[in-house]
Amino acid sequence: MIIRDATSADLPAITRIYSDSVQNGVANYELMTPDEAEMGRRMAALRENFYPYLIATDDDGWVLGYAYASAFRTRPAYRWLVEDSIYLTPEARGQGVGLALLEALIGQCETLGFRQMVAVIGGAHPASIAVHQKAGFVSAGMIAGSGHKFGLWLDTVFMQRPLGEGKATDPDPDSYPGTLFAG
Repeated sequence: MIIRDATSADLPAITRIYSDSVQNGVANYELMTPDEAEMGRRMAALRENFYPYLIATDDDGWVLGYAYASAFRTRPAYRWLVEDSIYLTPEARGQGVGLALLEALIGQCETLGFRQMVAVIGGAHPASIAVHQKAGFVSAGMIAGSGHKFGLWLDTVFMQRPLGEGKATDPDPDSYPGTLFAG
């Protein structure tokens, strides 16, 4: 498996993987599948703020999944906290791809200076919870019945893990991500 930065050339595969998640899963609460142009706009918005966006491929270049970090909230006090998102092809699930992507994403976010990472797990998805636990995340709460999809009320699980020094020291407000959302 190869993990690398995503490019716009990956958008067809990213759109296909996300579409499967929207149409067949409860990990996200989106109800209508965004098209490739919208997925491109979303990728560009993340990359404009230097958030990591990664792709996992097999040795032949077939995209197995992707992961990215994004703002949890855009108010300045939240700028040290990122939310992770991971999506896999059905064939890649249970093969260690999600954990490899998450560990790479954690490493990049620590290098950038983020101090906390949160997972917002739709549908209380057991496989996603397990992957995050393996990567050092702990439970940070749940909102019961927070989403409604496929005729089901779904719970949202929150998990969290520190990055780098976490909350042990004050961050440097003049460094990235200290400049995010600064007015």
